[in-house]
Amino acid sequence: MTDIISYDEAQRHAFDSVLHRNTQKTTGGIRSMLGKNSAANAAASKEYFQHWDDKKAEDETDEVREARTADYATITRQYYNLATDFYEYGWCESFHFCRFAFGEPFHQAMARHEHYLAHSMGIKKCMKVLDVGCGVGGPAREIVKFTGAHVTGININEYQVGRATHYANKEGLAGSLKFVQGDFMKMPFPDNSFDAVYAIEATVHAPSLEGIYSEIFRVLKPGGVFGVYEWLMTEDYDNENLDHRRIRLDIEQGNGIAQMFKVSHGLQAVESAGFELELHEDLADRADPAPWYWPLDSNLMYVQTLADLVTVARMNKWGREVMHSAFSVLETMRLLPAGTRKTAESLAKGADALVEGGKRKLFTPMYLMVGRKPVAEEEA
Repeated sequence: MTDIISYDEAQRHAFDSVLHRNTQKTTGGIRSMLGKNSAANAAASKEYFQHWDDKKAEDETDEVREARTADYATITRQYYNLATDFYEYGWCESFHFCRFAFGEPFHQAMARHEHYLAHSMGIKKCMKVLDVGCGVGGPAREIVKFTGAHVTGININEYQVGRATHYANKEGLAGSLKFVQGDFMKMPFPDNSFDAVYAIEATVHAPSLEGIYSEIFRVLKPGGVFGVYEWLMTEDYDNENLDHRRIRLDIEQGNGIAQMFKVSHGLQAVESAGFELELHEDLADRADPAPWYWPLDSNLMYVQTLADLVTVARMNKWGREVMHSAFSVLETMRLLPAGTRKTAESLAKGADALVEGGKRKLFTPMYLMVGRKPVAEEEA
C-alpha cells in the first residue's frame, strides 16, 4: 500500500526538488551549489533569515524566542537546504566537532569521536540502532563499520537523506543502513523499536530537549541505551549579560538553532524523559593538546598533516574570508544562486561565535550524556 503524504509534505517535497534539482548524487560542496535553482535558494534564504534579520541581543524577548521555537521545523529544514553544501565543502561528510590527540590528523580525530560514542553506549554487532538527525550519514557509516550494527538514520531535510542514501550505496553499505525523512519530534517508528539510539550534535535543533528525549525514550526498547553529544551553554553563561547573549544568538543564527539551553537543563531533560543517567561529561573540558574549535580559528599551530592544512584552509577564519569573496563574485555573475553570500556570511558569524564561546567556556558542542531506558519490573 502506498503511503499517503499530506499537502504540506507534498509542497515541501516539490520545493526541495526544484531547489536542489539533480544534485543529490553529485560530489557535493561547490559543485552542488552550482546546480541549485537561484529563485528557490533565495526563497529558502528569506524564509530562514526572517527570524534573525535586524535583531540584536538587546531586542530578544521571550516572544521572539517562542516564535523561533514554534517554527523549529522550517528553520531546521531550510537551514540545511542552505548550509549542507557549505558543510560538505568544509567538513566533508561528518558534520560535528571532536577532540584532538597529539599528532592526530583531522579525519582520524573525527572518526575516533564517533567510535568513542559507540563504545560509551556499548553498541555491538547486529544491534538495531537509530541515528537521530543523521546529516548526510557520515557518522552512521562509520559506526556501522566500527560496530557491525544496523543503523537507521532520520533527518527532517530531504536533500540530506538523499545524499546519505547515495553515499551508503556508493560504499556498499545499503544492507546495513537505512535513511528516513521525518521530524524527529514525531518519529515514524513504533514504540520499542531500537536497541540503541544516538544523536551527534543534532538534537540541539529540537524545540524542547525533554520533548526530543521523550520521543527517543518511546522508540527505544526497555533496557536500551541512548547516547548524545549535545550542544549546550555552560553554567558560566549568563543570559542577562548582553555579550553572552550575543554569542548565543550568533551561534543559533549561524547553525539553524531555535534556542539553546544550559548544561543543567540538558541533564534534567534526560532524567525527566525517563532515562537512568549512567554517564555525563563535558568532553570539551578535557585537557587536550588542541581545543575542539581550532579548525575554525585563525591559529594553524595544530595542523598535523598536509591534508589537515588543505581541510582547515577551507573552514578557518582566513579561508572563510577568501572563499566568501569568491562566493560574492560568483553570485554577482549568477553562477551561484541568490542568497549564497548571505548564507556564507551567517555561517562565518556563527563560526566566530563558536570559537569565542569555546575560548570563554560559555559553550560546549560535546556534552556527553548516556542514559538507559529502565526495564519494567514485570519484564525484569
